[in-house]
Amino acid sequence: MRGFVFNAQPARVVFGAGALERLGEEVERLGAKRALVLSTPEQRASAQEIAARLGPHAAGIYDKAVMHVPLETAEAARAEAARLAADCCVAIGGGSTIGLGKAIALTSELPIVAIPTTFAGSEMTPIYGVTAQGQKKTGRDPRVLPKAVIYDPQLLLTLPARIAGPSGMNAIAHCVEALYAQDANPITSLMAEEGIRALASSLPTVVRESANLEARGEALYGAWLAGACLGQVGMALHHKLCHTLGGTFNLPHAETHTAILPHATAYNLDAAPEAMTRIARALGSIDPAGALFDLARAIGAPVALKDLGMPRDRLERAARLATENPYYNPRPVDYEAILALLTAAYHGERPIATRRRAA
Repeated sequence: MRGFVFNAQPARVVFGAGALERLGEEVERLGAKRALVLSTPEQRASAQEIAARLGPHAAGIYDKAVMHVPLETAEAARAEAARLAADCCVAIGGGSTIGLGKAIALTSELPIVAIPTTFAGSEMTPIYGVTAQGQKKTGRDPRVLPKAVIYDPQLLLTLPARIAGPSGMNAIAHCVEALYAQDANPITSLMAEEGIRALASSLPTVVRESANLEARGEALYGAWLAGACLGQVGMALHHKLCHTLGGTFNLPHAETHTAILPHATAYNLDAAPEAMTRIARALGSIDPAGALFDLARAIGAPVALKDLGMPRDRLERAARLATENPYYNPRPVDYEAILALLTAAYHGERPIATRRRAA
């Protein structure tokens, strides 16, 4: 008889084409009257549209969200929210913008309405991350979980293929690690396998057909499942490596996940057989690591760390940082093995589909 613990996250999800029309209603449900709209500089036009929709309930726009949430940016955003007497945040964008909203909520408890425009998944988790002194620190806190999430596939029709592909691979990574998480459970595993299937089947069309709303809706559905998995169970080696590379070497978030995922999957191949069976089934392949690499190549996503700006002479440092503090992974983490993993990812090599004995 199986035994497990399942903690559902209390987020409200509004999903479907045209769902953005319900933004005002969702803000009103929170009892909010002064919403601070968050975005990156590149998405300021979208933030202005959101502010216009909110009308007198928009307190202002803060459009300085950047990758990995630097502490200085977080502190400036917190100060702006206080100056404007904001009583909630509306974050439109990907993980950088939603992460900034979480940084504000962490110290002020302002509720967040998240409007994702990528497949990042951050909107479904109580996980936050802030980068200071070259290291990204992450944590979990229920205060940062968005109170409402609006998923509208129409908002992704302008998402460029170069962003959509890696963003989708990032979402798949959440599902992959959820399947071999220390606190994995049958419910999350069902969601994770379905998330991989939905994303893997739709991403090639998403990057090939910019106006295909159906494919974007299917990918967004997969991303929602991926985010929910990320919020419910712990992660392991893959996410540790990506946080190390992103926070310390300022590599782009989704692209780094894309390059690392096939190699982290290969690393854990023998140590998590049930998870690998599910991943393979969702991908329609007997070689899960190789299939993930092939999917990334097929959608034009980067597969080599060297192409993301990772210095070759820093791989040893990255391996040391990633193995300094003990953390759960189905296969024990060893410096030499991690260095070999990072070296293969640096060169963009396809993982070899051989069964290896767990260390």
